[in-house]
Amino acid sequence: MAGQRKQVVRPKSGASFKSDALEVSVIIVNYNVRDFLHQALVSIQRALKGIRSEIIVVDNASDDGSAEMVRRKFPRVKLIINESNLGFAKANNIALKQARGKYSLLINPDTIVQEDTIRVMVDFLKTRPEAGLAGCKILNPDGSIELACRRSFPTPWVAFTKIIGLSRLFPKTKLFGKYNLTYLDTEETNPVDAISGSFMMVRKQAYKQVGGLDESFFMYGEDLDWCYRIRQANWQIYYVHSTQIIHYKGESTRRSSIDEIQTFYDAMRLFADKHFRSSSFFSIVLQASIGLVSFIALINSILRPLKVAVFDFISMTISLLIAEWIRTGKILSYPAYAYSIVFTIPAIIVISCLYAAGVYTQRRMSVSRSIGATFFAYILISALIAFFRDFAFSRMIVVISGIFALVFIPGWRLVFRILGKTTAHGRSTLFGKRTLIVGTDKNAIELQKKMRTKVGEGYEIVGFVGTTHKQIGEMFNGVPVLGSLENVGKIIKQEKISDVIFAPQALSYSQILTVIGKSREQTAAFHLVPTTMEVIVGKASIDSLENLPLVQIAYNIDKPFNRFTKRIFDLVISGFMLITIFPFFCFFSGKEKKKSSNFIRQLPLVFGGKISLVGPPRIRLQAMKAANGSLFLGKTGLCDLARLRQNIALSDEEINQYYLYYARNQNVLLDLEILIKTWLQFRELRKEKKK
Repeated sequence: MAGQRKQVVRPKSGASFKSDALEVSVIIVNYNVRDFLHQALVSIQRALKGIRSEIIVVDNASDDGSAEMVRRKFPRVKLIINESNLGFAKANNIALKQARGKYSLLINPDTIVQEDTIRVMVDFLKTRPEAGLAGCKILNPDGSIELACRRSFPTPWVAFTKIIGLSRLFPKTKLFGKYNLTYLDTEETNPVDAISGSFMMVRKQAYKQVGGLDESFFMYGEDLDWCYRIRQANWQIYYVHSTQIIHYKGESTRRSSIDEIQTFYDAMRLFADKHFRSSSFFSIVLQASIGLVSFIALINSILRPLKVAVFDFISMTISLLIAEWIRTGKILSYPAYAYSIVFTIPAIIVISCLYAAGVYTQRRMSVSRSIGATFFAYILISALIAFFRDFAFSRMIVVISGIFALVFIPGWRLVFRILGKTTAHGRSTLFGKRTLIVGTDKNAIELQKKMRTKVGEGYEIVGFVGTTHKQIGEMFNGVPVLGSLENVGKIIKQEKISDVIFAPQALSYSQILTVIGKSREQTAAFHLVPTTMEVIVGKASIDSLENLPLVQIAYNIDKPFNRFTKRIFDLVISGFMLITIFPFFCFFSGKEKKKSSNFIRQLPLVFGGKISLVGPPRIRLQAMKAANGSLFLGKTGLCDLARLRQNIALSDEEINQYYLYYARNQNVLLDLEILIKTWLQFRELRKEKKK
């Protein structure tokens, strides 16, 4: 077949099954999701214990090492490698023609199955001879039900209610909720029109009768088309509620150059043209509706990153009004002709510069990028005013509004970061997203140690979840066991947890999916760590857990601009505190001085430039300089990241990682954030002492 390079067939020993001896053939089409595929294969192998079976992986020309991983770690898996991405349907058909099982399971690589899933599905099909195809309950990573796991065919009325949104507004009514059968209980097994292509177990007789997937569909729609043809051949299709999988939906498309929106709606057009050609009116309406929804979805995907710009526009407007009030003593004092320009053009220039700097696409919460882009935008605004004198009411207003814009635009981002309200890919706290580790065995402890060395990489471990109530209150490396499996949802809510990570082999897959299902009302993201302890598998990304290099070439703290801004920051903050706080400190008695903060006592040294507000302790700094040669790591400081973690027993290596992270990423906003966190921590300690 064109595009098919070679086929590697294993198992080695014990593989001499007769052609009719196998019960299940598991087929996985993979494209650039190596780590998801690894986890899927581990769970599938467990689910196939005691079942005569084979696993076939069809790799669609991945360049992430997927095929090499399968060869090395799963030598008994039959591997088919294609030279190009042939699409979901064509790749599955290649495997279906070679499958030897009575039942073939088509399953996505970004899934995890329970230990009983395959056996439950096989037993179900054995007891229902009329069933040609069946699917199980599919959960999203947040524990919610994936609506596509049971569907109706898009008849004129069903398509109409779906497209205009009635199915979403009235999901529990049979009249409007038929597309995703949302009026049916998810805890009941029912015959349905269609199931999701991420998990489809087909009877061999049904496959032979209707043939494979329609290869006209490259991606999306082929599962719906297959279900339609199987139903037309008088086979029943079932949704089985008694077992479940988890599906990290869309991972393959995120790693490809495929236009996901366009591909989906092209598939819907193809399906309508193929099966509803006899109804010209419905075909026209459906095609028009798909075109409209496709256009809206495209516009929404373009505008989605720009939603943050609303906050920046408001910040600009406030800056201009404040500047006008400071300069003139009143607001809205400009000539009438000017308002449409004054309150739009400067904001457009600033927002355009922010967009060009990647603030709305890559780094929405980046304080440093927003400062740089805003500063550059005001240079442009100042230049434009020189040419358009009708709008040059006061250059001082431009200067003042620029100062406030440089505070407000990065400022609201800083506030969101401190309050832990960043985007899904951002940080929830200074140290990362508030995270629970499920498990308390040696793998969980090792995972915690690895993650603690990943300073600034997104996870702050706030607690463990034990398997029994007896473990609650125990401490591991300074981190407590906050609860057990029965109350994970409660812990997530009380501790404001954003991420839950299951340690390797801490639970069975059935237990993991049960925990996720019980916590579906919470907003936490759930992740799995394979037994290799190399990555964290989650919906948003795959994070490496390999050790960070100790020394990198360019550190922010060694850059001339950062040195200059850090010195100005030290002067401004220490000068302000010397004027407002230090005099009161000087009037304290000697006895009180000993109880007073060492921080205040050393402010004159900061103002004089001998030390800094933020930086490593002197002894630690000297040791690191000795280990890293001539690398500049900053001055001795009064507070730092590692000292904020004083409630945790950190190793020397972990402490060094904190200091190196700070040196790599130092900027004025990070210094300010550390100062604020230090002050908040000091307040908490004082409250505890009073108690």
